[in-house]
This record gives sequence, C-alpha cells and structure tokens, in this order.
Amino acid sequence: MNYKRLFICLVIGATLSVSNAFAYVKLQQLDNNKKVSQQLVEMLERVHYNKTTINDETSLKAFDQYLDSLDPSKSFFLQSDIDSFSIHKLAFDDALRTGNTQVAYDIYNVFLRHLDVRLKQLIETLPDTIKSFDYTKEESLNIDAESLQWSSTPDELDEVWRKRIKNRALILKMNGQSEEEIIESLTRRYKNQLKQVEQTDAMDVFQIFANAITSSLDPHTRYFAPRASETFNINMSLSLEGIGAVLQQEDDSTRVVRLVPGGPAASQSELAPNDKIIAVGQEGEKMIDVVGMRLDDVVDMIRGERDTTVNLEIIPSKGSGQTSKIISIIRKKVKLEDQSAQKHIVEIERDDTTYKIGVIRLPTFYSDFAAIQAGDSDYKSSTRDTKKLIEELRKENIAGLVLDLRSNGGGSLQEANALTGLFIPSGPTVQIRDASGRVSILGDQDRSVAYSGPMAVLVNRMSASASEIVAGALQDYGRSIILGGQTFGKGTVQVLQELNKGQLKITQAKFYRVSGESTQHKGVVPDIAFPSLLDENSVGESALDNPLPWDQIHETRYPVYWDIPSLTPALTKQHKNRIKQDPNFIAVIEQIDYIKERNNEVKSVSLREQDRVEQQELSKQTELARENKRRAALELDIIESVDDITPTDEDSFEHEAGEILLDFISLNQ
Repeated sequence: MNYKRLFICLVIGATLSVSNAFAYVKLQQLDNNKKVSQQLVEMLERVHYNKTTINDETSLKAFDQYLDSLDPSKSFFLQSDIDSFSIHKLAFDDALRTGNTQVAYDIYNVFLRHLDVRLKQLIETLPDTIKSFDYTKEESLNIDAESLQWSSTPDELDEVWRKRIKNRALILKMNGQSEEEIIESLTRRYKNQLKQVEQTDAMDVFQIFANAITSSLDPHTRYFAPRASETFNINMSLSLEGIGAVLQQEDDSTRVVRLVPGGPAASQSELAPNDKIIAVGQEGEKMIDVVGMRLDDVVDMIRGERDTTVNLEIIPSKGSGQTSKIISIIRKKVKLEDQSAQKHIVEIERDDTTYKIGVIRLPTFYSDFAAIQAGDSDYKSSTRDTKKLIEELRKENIAGLVLDLRSNGGGSLQEANALTGLFIPSGPTVQIRDASGRVSILGDQDRSVAYSGPMAVLVNRMSASASEIVAGALQDYGRSIILGGQTFGKGTVQVLQELNKGQLKITQAKFYRVSGESTQHKGVVPDIAFPSLLDENSVGESALDNPLPWDQIHETRYPVYWDIPSLTPALTKQHKNRIKQDPNFIAVIEQIDYIKERNNEVKSVSLREQDRVEQQELSKQTELARENKRRAALELDIIESVDDITPTDEDSFEHEAGEILLDFISLNQ
C-alpha cells in the first residue's frame, strides 16, 4: 500500500513455555525449487500483461519489497543490516532466473536471529517492563509509518519497542484488563510468535521472495506455495464457513478489504472496510493476538463450524485509532440467495404528488452454474433475477429506476455483460485487451430491453471489476446517471497457472470501456459525487503498490441515448442545494470532515492515559452531538449515549438518487 500504519508489535497464534522456546536454526534454499523459479521467470516474462523482462529494475523494487515483507514495522533490522544487504539490491532477478535463491535465505536468517534474540529477551523481562510503566508521563509513539526509519542502534530500537509495548498495554488497560492480565496477554503474544516462526520452513521463505518479485509487476500477480495454494483454492470454492470478509495483510496487521454481501459480517454491521483485526478468540476462550500473524493463519482462526461464534478485537477505521473493541460474529456459509438481487420502492413527495422510484440492490454478479449444468431451466442468475424484479417494478408504475451497485465487488463477467443488455437494445459492453495487444469485444446480442426509462446507478469505492464494467458502459451510452463515489479501479484480469510446485495467479489482460478508457486505476468517476466515509487514498487500486496505469485504446461504435454531461451542471446544483438541508447528508459530511481532520493531525499517539481517556471521550461526545443534531432536525427522540445509536432503515443515498432522477425527468420534459 502507499500508506502504512504502524502497529504495536508482531504476534501469532498459540502458547508455549519459555523453556521450550524456539531454537534459532538457519534455513537453506531448497534445491528442488530451481525448476519453479525458472517457471516463474518464464511465466512472468511471457504471460504477464506487461511482458516485463525480469531485470535489475525489477530487482531494486523486489529488494525493498522483500525487506518490507519481513520487517514491515522496522522492528528487528537495524540500519547497519540494511546497509550490509544493499550489495544484493541487483541480485534478486538473477537469483530467480538461475534458481539460486540463497540470497533470500541469507537475509531471512539475519531477520530470524534478531527476532529470536529480541522476543526471548522480551518474554523474560516483560513482567518488570509492564510494572515499570508510568501512564501519567507525557510521551508519545510515532504511528506515521511513512516517516518511520530504521533504528541506528540497539538502544534506539529498544526504546521503540518499549513505547510500542506501552501503547498495547495501555489499550488493554483501557479495555479493563488488570496488570497481571496485561502481562499474561503480551507474554502469550511473544511466545506465540516464537512458535509461529518455528513453523516457518524454507518453502515459506521462497514464497515471500517470489512475491517480492511478482508484486513489483502489479499488486494482483502472486505466487502460492503448495500450502497457500490449497488455502486459495478453498477460498475460491467457498467450501468453508466464515464471517464473509475479504482480508489482506498490511504491515503487521490484518485489514478488512471488503465485506461479502449477504455474509454474516455485512449483516451484523459492526465490521467495516479498513478495520484492523488485532486479536481473534473462539467462544468461551481467551483472545489470541494476531498482529504480525500470517494471513492464512488468521483466516484459519476465523473459520469454523457453522453457527459458532468468533470474537474479533478490532481497531475501527472510523474511530480515533487509539482504542480497540471486541465484536462477536456468528459464522455462516454465504448462500446464493443471500447475495441475490432485491427490490423495494422509495416514495418521493413533490408538488402534492407521490412518485415511486424502483430500487434494485445487486450485491454481486452471480450465476448458479451447478443448476445450469444440471439442466434446470429456472436457474438463478443476477441478470434473470434483475429482469424479473424490473417486470414487477414496472407494474407498480415507477417513475425511474435506481440500480444499486455499492460495495458490489464483481463476479461473473458474462453476467455483467448480460445485465448491461437489459437496458440497451444491443451493442458492445466491454473491451478486453490481452498481453499480445489483441482486443476482443463482449456485447449484448439480445435486442429486447427490460427497462428503457430514466435510471441511475449508485456506486462507491468498493464497487469493483464487473460493477465498473456495467457502470462504465451505461455511462458511456448515456443510458444512466452515475451517482456516488469513484469506483475501486480494478480493471485487470487474472488467471491461475499450475507450476511444478504451487500456483501462479498472474495478470493477463485489461478491461476497457466501449469509449476506449480503461477502468484500471481510475475506475468510474460518477456524474454526481456523494460524500463517502471511504478514503480514496487508502482504499482502491490506486492505494496498492505498483498498480498498472490507466490508459486508453480505440473506442467502439455505440449510440448515446441521453446527453447526460450537458445536464450534469444543473443536476449537481439542485443536488447540492437539497443536501444542504438534509440532516442525514449533513451528518455524513460532518463525520467525514472529522475523520479527515483526525487523520491529518494524528501522526503519533499519546502514551499518557489521561490524554487517551480525554480523546476517547471527545470522540464519543462528538459522535453523540452529531447524531442528536441529526435526530433533532428529523424530530426524533434525543439519545444519551453513543451506545444507543442504531442503523436507520432509511437510505439517504437511495432517496437522493430518486430526487436526482426526478430532476432529470423534469429537465428533459
């Protein structure tokens, strides 16, 4: 990511005694990995979209990425280590090409030695360290990862660790843990990490090294060693129970990328994109710190049997970033029907007339392939279900239609193509350019139209891939007003390639709109922007390392139905005048401004308890005041605590989309 937040320390998953602690053993390269190394080079240079030669430029990027993967929070290496490693900056490409990857193991073994010494020492001294903390002392911890530097001396690094431990201890103290409980929790953390490192083998190191190379090409090309490959295949088949969240490793933490529509986490509404998971616990058991844990191990802990409860300690992205909370989620399997298209009607009063706006919420692009293969003529698919809902809404005499694709992460490309065809007679919907430069065009061949009236598409930063194809096509055709936030910007196609050992997920093609513009990096820019709590600088393709750039190819031939750009200034003016008076929009905008202000200000956190308590109380009072201001404007009952805030059934964005559609109809008349 181009932003990195510092997290307190590295931790991992079960307990072990100090006397049986991990004995530092050097790891060596595997001779039988030579073939997979050479396969990787051949695939990356021949199959990858950019067909980039693995060379010294690649090596420079991979070198930095490798060090960042091993020690993202600069917790173990010293500047002198980095200086000594610099002779290998141009060696990574040669190492992969020849299959002689010992350089990666040499660097890893230095990391391993530092980690072994550091954590054993911490475990021995932790009780005295915790007891020595003075929470009335004025001092702070740097949490601005962009400004973090490698420590010059062991003493300097000791001080960094002391402050990080104090910060974590203070969080636990503010969550009600006693001093003895804090000592137990943090001791378990470092013992767990030692055990986790003991389980790291030579193949794991090779995977880290290989992905330092692949991530220098683009963020979606990734090598999966045999164990990771098995986990990836399980994730793709959705054969295990979970909470319905897509997670990502970021520095030492596990970050929530997005919630699966219809899944347990999305239904519960307490977990949100950009939240950090710092501990996981099973029902009735103690929480286990997962800061620094490998992502596949965190996922394994979160998975479990259906209808059981998993507890997550999270640092909410919408909070102050200085406190955590524990939430509970009941594991479920995300069923197809939970992700199905749904409809409802929003009623809008204007000039003594009630207008009906149909809303279709589409969480993902799906198709029941099993039913299709079984010959079931009544199989479910996003296009078929949406068409049925449109027919039902038309019988209600709707004045306009809103297609809600917010947080729709994509899915079936064929479904995206077919669904676009519900709103146009026929024509191209998306262009796909492969690594050789060949462009293929997908289009709608069915001249029938399910709905030809005024419509809007709602999107946000978590609308990705297939969602962007639909929104982009309907925008290019002038068929729909696009409302909301700039979309994710994932305009690349990946395929899986089997290797001698493991798999390679490799970027092979790129999506382009019918106008010739790529959806990559830039996404789809709405005609009218709505305020968003999701920060575009920290979420989306542009926030990832080494994303492929936005570009253009030739446009295709397609008709334009409405000249929406010519109407956008007038529509935007009416929209802005309206939301100035809308209590719900005002509350969202104030919350966004508050979060941005906090993020800009907070480059460090105070380690003085009173400061943290005051900041926590200020955040609660600010949120409470904002909510009661909204409630007063809507003539609702005033509440006394932020704990009394409950999600409202009314969706202000859907309602405003309906208002804009009525403005659009009026302007066209």
